[in-house]
Amino acid sequence: MSERLNPGDQAPGFTLPDSEGKPVSLSDYLGKSVVVYFYPAASTPGCTKQACDFRDNLSVLAESGYEVIGVSPDKQEKLAKFAAEEGLNFPLLGDPSREVLKAWGAFGEKQNYGRTVEGVIRSTFLVGPDGKIVKAMYNVRATGHVAKLLRELPA
Repeated sequence: MSERLNPGDQAPGFTLPDSEGKPVSLSDYLGKSVVVYFYPAASTPGCTKQACDFRDNLSVLAESGYEVIGVSPDKQEKLAKFAAEEGLNFPLLGDPSREVLKAWGAFGEKQNYGRTVEGVIRSTFLVGPDGKIVKAMYNVRATGHVAKLLRELPA
């Protein structure tokens, strides 16, 4: 099991390709606040609902000073199709090696329909302008998560 991150921890750096194949680094966001969320698979019902919730609330998050990055183990082609089909207007990054997922504690054992399986742990992090974790949320629900996140944003 990957070690979990806690508020105050330095966010693990990464550079991953986005849906267009362009490299995106966490360091590109230094000086800004960013929501980094990890999800199991593009174009699945729960992940689509969650991504569309982020899309629909992007302006509210921006008004609160946050940008959004989604990360999954999907390859670039699947991310591009997902972004186009759903009109997603924030970066979707692919981590097929799962190294970044593991570094953030977002990959490991989880419960799925009563069975213990290894996979992506749906997780969301608020990263401050200094690159430190402000809030770490593991095992979040796809539905209603963005609304809950908005209620809990630090002032």
